[in-house]
Amino acid sequence: MRSTPAVRARGISKWFGRVIALDEVDLDVGAGQVHGLVGPNGAGKTTLLGLLLGLARPDAGSLEILGTPARQTLVVPDGVAGFVDGPGLYPTLTARQNLAALASLRGTRTSSAVDDALEQVGLGDVADNRVRGFSLGMRQRLGLAAALLTHPRLLILDEPSNGLDPAGKQHVHQVIGRLSDDGVAVVLSSHRMDDVAALCTDVTLLATGRVVFTGPLAKLAAESDENDYRVITSDSAKAAVVAADTPGLRIIEAGDALVVRGPVLAIDHLVIRLVGADVALRELTPVVSPLEAAFLALTHTESPL
Repeated sequence: MRSTPAVRARGISKWFGRVIALDEVDLDVGAGQVHGLVGPNGAGKTTLLGLLLGLARPDAGSLEILGTPARQTLVVPDGVAGFVDGPGLYPTLTARQNLAALASLRGTRTSSAVDDALEQVGLGDVADNRVRGFSLGMRQRLGLAAALLTHPRLLILDEPSNGLDPAGKQHVHQVIGRLSDDGVAVVLSSHRMDDVAALCTDVTLLATGRVVFTGPLAKLAAESDENDYRVITSDSAKAAVVAADTPGLRIIEAGDALVVRGPVLAIDHLVIRLVGADVALRELTPVVSPLEAAFLALTHTESPL
């Protein structure tokens, strides 16, 4: 028997005046799934997250959260927690006091729940420090701790890795992984494709309010037929001649480091031809990851060199 999806959206649209923020968006998120929302600035990611959190209502389409149709009133659906545009925190209170205040409002008064949430996100050592002295990354982690207090079944996170150092990122990734293992559905937005690759099983790519791709992460990475590669050899001039004569390849940049564009098969042929021409291959790396290349291709964004 198939379990009830955490999110089921069909034809969701949202307007702000004459601006179409979301244009007939479909979204499915299952229990235990970590689903990424990616896209350029202004693509509609934050608007969609706000709808899932009950901070706005769709103007058209149907939306079910944890098996229940979304209410027409602005209220956070039961079993849902998270934040958009950064967590709302009291800067003059400590981390512990912030969470204690939230726990009291939600009817959870045990200090152990607050301490456990702080430890999970790696803020136990600074629990009694005032939030006004926290970095952006620490505030993001405290926002995640606040969401954990409710034991959500659907967690909504807007750029959860924003401002995190490597240790903070590790804590956040571990928390999200544990939640997923426990059956919690997570929907997160991110501009960092490495975070999406590390965390998400599925992804929805938005551009100008429309879905241009949705599905498994591996399928998105395969969407880009061509990629840019940086090639460093023992003879850059000779390598450029070989590359120019390789079918399917285009030279994007010449010099000590040659940048070529083409499908994987053409790159394979280039390597064979370089070896045959007695040119040593010292480095062959994609300028961007296959996942980022697919993102750029589907959103018609130029790759920076």
